[in-house]
Amino acid sequence: MTAETTSLPTPTVAPVDGVVLTEAAADKVKALLEQEGRDDLALRVAVQPGGCSGLRYQLFFDDRSLDGDSTKDFGGVSVVVDRMSVPYLGGAVIDFVDTIEKQGFTIDNPNATGSCACGDSFH
Repeated sequence: MTAETTSLPTPTVAPVDGVVLTEAAADKVKALLEQEGRDDLALRVAVQPGGCSGLRYQLFFDDRSLDGDSTKDFGGVSVVVDRMSVPYLGGAVIDFVDTIEKQGFTIDNPNATGSCACGDSFH
């Protein structure tokens, strides 16, 4: 009898303090930045108080660098997470979905214990 070894595929993206930007999301961010004619902006991911479940995600382009920011490059796209949001976003995967039913960025966050119907807030 021989033992078979299986290896897990190596992820194609690396985390920034646990946050992962998929290739599809990185491609969409690049396209949006090209439309804006800006190459000096980063995608900032933040968690803010609010929403029906207590916390709300924010995704926006930012040219600022704040004290304590964590930054990681995903295929030419800089993703920035402020130090207060890092604990809420460990393991979160940001993707871009473009189907007939839905189009937009999605966040799959293992730290979220509940969410509301809008999908933008969690606790």
